[in-house]
Amino acid sequence: MQGFLEQALIYLAAAVIAVPIAKRLGLGAVLGFLVAGIVIGPWGLRLIGEVETVLHFAEFGVVLLLFLVGLELNPGKLLAMRGPIFGAGSLQVVGTVVAVVAVGVSIGVPLTTALVAGMGFAMSSTAIALASLGERGLLNTDGGRLSFAVLLFQDLAVIPLMLVLALLQPGGGGSMDSLAILKALGIIALVIVGGRYLLRPVLRYIAGTGMREIFIAFALLLVIGIALAMHAVGLSMALGTFLAGVLLADSEYRHELELDIEPFKGLLLGLFFIAVGMSVDLGLFLRAPLLVIGLALAVVALKIVVLLGVARASRVRGADAGVFALYLSQVGEFAFVLFGAAAAQNVLPRESIDVLNAATAASMLTTPLLVFGFERWIAPRLGGEQPRTADTIDEHHPVIIAGFGRFGQVVTRLLHGLGISTTVVDHDPNQIELVRRFDYRAYYGDATRIDLLEAAGAARAKLLIVAVDDPDAARRIVTLAKEHFPTLAVIARARSRSDAFEFHGQGVAFVRETFRSSLEAGELALKQLGFGAYAARRAAEQFRRHDEALLARAAAPRGDIKKLIAVMQQGREDLSVVMASETLRGDATSDEGWHEQAYMHARRIDEGKGEGV
Repeated sequence: MQGFLEQALIYLAAAVIAVPIAKRLGLGAVLGFLVAGIVIGPWGLRLIGEVETVLHFAEFGVVLLLFLVGLELNPGKLLAMRGPIFGAGSLQVVGTVVAVVAVGVSIGVPLTTALVAGMGFAMSSTAIALASLGERGLLNTDGGRLSFAVLLFQDLAVIPLMLVLALLQPGGGGSMDSLAILKALGIIALVIVGGRYLLRPVLRYIAGTGMREIFIAFALLLVIGIALAMHAVGLSMALGTFLAGVLLADSEYRHELELDIEPFKGLLLGLFFIAVGMSVDLGLFLRAPLLVIGLALAVVALKIVVLLGVARASRVRGADAGVFALYLSQVGEFAFVLFGAAAAQNVLPRESIDVLNAATAASMLTTPLLVFGFERWIAPRLGGEQPRTADTIDEHHPVIIAGFGRFGQVVTRLLHGLGISTTVVDHDPNQIELVRRFDYRAYYGDATRIDLLEAAGAARAKLLIVAVDDPDAARRIVTLAKEHFPTLAVIARARSRSDAFEFHGQGVAFVRETFRSSLEAGELALKQLGFGAYAARRAAEQFRRHDEALLARAAAPRGDIKKLIAVMQQGREDLSVVMASETLRGDATSDEGWHEQAYMHARRIDEGKGEGV
């Protein structure tokens, strides 16, 4: 136990020292973790010795990362990405393997060695690429989306690559284990079927206990169990948890799962990078520096050329193409697994495997440096979406407004007109620069991050107005605020009825962004059709009350589509009765008589007897 705590202390101290320095120098957190691993590892201060054990344990950081990525993609979105995944992904993997084999054979490398190296070098680091893209806010750019699609295909390519490796095994080539293939396909089918039909009832039962600790325990049990099941049949652990995340992306527990898994993902992912740094064999660097460094740089350069070609074929241009090529230019962690399997099956000698592993680790170190140079000197000349760090918020006000588009601007102007000060944040740098030209104080930052809400003073503010244009982001902000700032009142912008359902279920005040304006348009339509002003206003107001009551009734069964359809059908029938009874109230000699006239006029219009408008 003492040894475990001592190791934990060393890891935490190394990260706390190295990462802030790397961030301050503009090199990114990933390089900080890698350097920390080199310093404390067997070739540095030798504070940690069991590198392989730590590396295997820390791989769960990558697994958790892919699970969270899956939660952001429902099956519909994933299906829409099938073109980039299988088109760009297959082009990148096949193109890299062919390029490495061609170059290797041309300089005298045996074909088998070149082929194994090409399969390993075709992989990119999911952990480094996605963590770096997320750190710089580039996941939603064209380059970021294409990067994710290619990384996903690389995980899917695990099975065929391992089969090719089995064919290369001396004396065992040509024999494919059909039982292993059936097991692999069976476990994938089990994850899909179980995730679709079993997980939600189980999650509902666990959530019903009301114990947050048990929910977190089940979330970890789910991820680890699926990962180990996939690993047992020779598949990528990250692929299995990604599929589980996709299947839960539409569930009502998605945001809760994100909040529970995120801290574990961050810690384990940092530990993974430290372990990679520790695994770098500096002794081999000293014995054959030109071979290892030269091979690493050659592979990175070759991959950049191939990736730029893939970007061009995918119609990604400018800075986005550079982002895609550089962030995927390193060799991924799966190469260690593939090279290890090649050594175990005697496909390649141990000496060749050591060189390939060292080159793989060295290539990982190049990515933060290449990205730093690209952002500093090349990207500004290419144009496109540029990464930007969040602004430092140096003021705190009673109201925080997240989102400063047309919706947020109207609210801000109203509050400012009454002398109520606000702290405004927005994730669009162009919008920030535009409103600052009109002397509005606004800060750049992503309000879906808890650290930005804390910096904006959410712990002391009275009200948070969620005015962002992205429905998913709005739901994440609301969930974060309710979870971490229980005394903070929240008003949310609901873009659709489903958003309104969710906010209603969370007990959050919300405004349907087009409802009032649509109601006004309906009132104007009634006037044009001959209704009196009072009758039109009264009808619109009656419709508003009915619709708000219907929304409250429909929010409860929103997870059951049959019940929801029944509620909405009954609501339409009730609306006809309510509106008819409303318009027939009163008599012809009072103001209420307008309603009788309006009702009869509506009947004539409906029967085709009304006057033309």
